[in-house]
Amino acid sequence: MDKRVGVIGLGIMGGAMAASLAERGWDVAGFDLDPGRGAALAGRGVTAVASATAAAAHAGFVITSLPTPAAARAVAGELVAGALAPRVIIETSTFALEDKESIRAILAPAGHIVLDCPLSGTGAQAANRDLVIYASGDSAAITSAMPIFADFGREAHDVGAFGNGSRMKFVANLLVAIHNVAAAEAMLLATSAGLDPAQTLRLAGAGAGASRMFDMRAPMMASGAYEPATMRISTWMKDMDIIGRFARALDVPTPAFDITLPIYQRGLELGLGEADTAAVHEVLRRQMHQKT
Repeated sequence: MDKRVGVIGLGIMGGAMAASLAERGWDVAGFDLDPGRGAALAGRGVTAVASATAAAAHAGFVITSLPTPAAARAVAGELVAGALAPRVIIETSTFALEDKESIRAILAPAGHIVLDCPLSGTGAQAANRDLVIYASGDSAAITSAMPIFADFGREAHDVGAFGNGSRMKFVANLLVAIHNVAAAEAMLLATSAGLDPAQTLRLAGAGAGASRMFDMRAPMMASGAYEPATMRISTWMKDMDIIGRFARALDVPTPAFDITLPIYQRGLELGLGEADTAAVHEVLRRQMHQKT
């Protein structure tokens, strides 16, 4: 296989994917509107290029990891204007289904194959190649992209028709939203009861109530250190809105998910928007002390 790939968007997730691929022997061309991000990856084998089109021109496979649907549509328009030969565009961002469809509608007439491939995992997991890729769309293209997925993730699955990747991601993120707040409640209960935080991490994490979110975020909660963020509360609120709208459109009740929303929202109000979502622990801690 030709081991060249372009990566457009070098934030927490895109930067981690680009670095992992370069470390696994891929020739990676990366682009971000913030040139500092590309420069930071130069020492890890990623070649920073001057435009999205240049990154896409580098290879037949292009990974996009972008902050907003508007940014993704702008990139799609730029690639079409660049008159590139058809590429496989691996779209990994978490967007609403209609936004994914709008991106595909821009790129498909130019012959590009767009895959909806959101990622399950945090920035810390991305840095450790511990991501699960929910790939959906053209099955042959997904099969051809599997070597790429294998070098920046832990697992990759073909979940069927375009859009199913996002649907699966919404299900996974609903659980993340709940488990993260549950971990915060558990850690606050433990420390308030006088239990040793380190022992709580070991024993609760080994018990029947264990979860990946507890394993990953409870140590941050125990230390009270919520930066650097692997998922910012401000970014997470965007995902929460997408999941909520998706569930409401299907008339699916989500009481446990819904009850977590004000806690994340309160984090924003307390100025914790740039902190990791583990900072919901701080939200609950302050709430408790306000009552005493």
